[in-house]
Amino acid sequence: MIDVKILREQPERVKKACQDKNVSVDIDRAVELEMLRRQLQGHIDQINQERKQAAQAKDIEQGKRLKEQSTQLADQFSQVDAEFAVLMHCVPNIPTDDTPIGKDESENVVLRQWGTKPQFVFEPKDHLTLGTALGIIDSEKAAQVVGTRFTYLKGDAVLLQFALAQFAFSVLTNESLLQPIINQAGLSVSSRPFIPVVPPLMIRPDVFEKMARLEPQNERYYIPSDDVFLIGSAEHTLGPLHMDETFQEKELPARYMAFTPAFRREAGSYGKDTKGILRLHQFDKVEMESFSTSDQGQNEQAFFVAIQEYLMQQLGLPYQVVMTCTGDQGDPDARHVDIETWMPGQSQYRETHSSDYMTDYQARRLATKVKRENGSTEFVHMNDATVFAIGRTLIAILENDQEEDGTIRVPTVLRPWIGKDRIGA
Repeated sequence: MIDVKILREQPERVKKACQDKNVSVDIDRAVELEMLRRQLQGHIDQINQERKQAAQAKDIEQGKRLKEQSTQLADQFSQVDAEFAVLMHCVPNIPTDDTPIGKDESENVVLRQWGTKPQFVFEPKDHLTLGTALGIIDSEKAAQVVGTRFTYLKGDAVLLQFALAQFAFSVLTNESLLQPIINQAGLSVSSRPFIPVVPPLMIRPDVFEKMARLEPQNERYYIPSDDVFLIGSAEHTLGPLHMDETFQEKELPARYMAFTPAFRREAGSYGKDTKGILRLHQFDKVEMESFSTSDQGQNEQAFFVAIQEYLMQQLGLPYQVVMTCTGDQGDPDARHVDIETWMPGQSQYRETHSSDYMTDYQARRLATKVKRENGSTEFVHMNDATVFAIGRTLIAILENDQEEDGTIRVPTVLRPWIGKDRIGA
């Protein structure tokens, strides 16, 4: 959630953030409740002080009267605080100044492009046609077994998937590889490597809510018998890794990475991208998460994007970096950057990576703090980002690196794990 001080001192700024993010929240009511909370708390504190004085004076009757008043005020405070908390949990994060204002993804801004779109002397095929012919994608059998929007990956597609994961881990855990990425991007950030994690694939509703990722619930898979949700991305359980904890400043930035399945119901997307493996209910991702000080936060995001670009350049896949507008951001995001990769089978760029900078929005809910070297304590700033959305990266490789005979060139950087330079030859 946002800092209450911002609500109190800059309510119009908060209202604008809500408007720009297409979120409806009664900010005037929130301001009113916040003031009432402070007034009630002041009365409670005053009465408690008087109760101490009555106890010292051994004035039992006065002590009883004050206790009754304190109890009544505490009940009022609880009611006001509960209503205030509901409203505050609906208030989105405030976008950074460089975030473009826009209603939806049509108003996102392309920052830069890299690579050359392949020029084919033949009619390029889409990934499903290629994968089916090669026997490495089987959506028909998956539909018989579980339903639509699931797939079997087989053979070389599986080798490609794990090669991508191995490639990602080999870079993000190696400080000697991260430092040149930092230098190339002209950043001043720590080269501290990422710690690999195998996180839980399920999360309690209250913790999901603290991550501000529970909504929209119709996108989530819920298991009523255990009161848990399946995660929609690894950061959902990486983010709470330090819930209710306080870092020492020297421990930051603390960086983590994980390779997990992800589960999304894709509610409301029926009829969209139903062909192939672009939009599945179950898919695999490599994700990264970091905890930093407030002055490190935005540079951490720039570092994450630099890593994403390095990996894509090593794969030789043409892409564009996009700054998402306010209407296309998630509620906890202060700044959101996407990478869209060229998909020849669709003749368009499609999102393959995202990078979310949340400032201290999630940390306030999670009570994750840092004790600074000057002795002060503040909430950490959090970032999460895609390393590889495996399915979409497989699509990009199959479609960009296809040959006329239906074979696929394996990106050079992945060949040590694949053991061959071509699929289907």
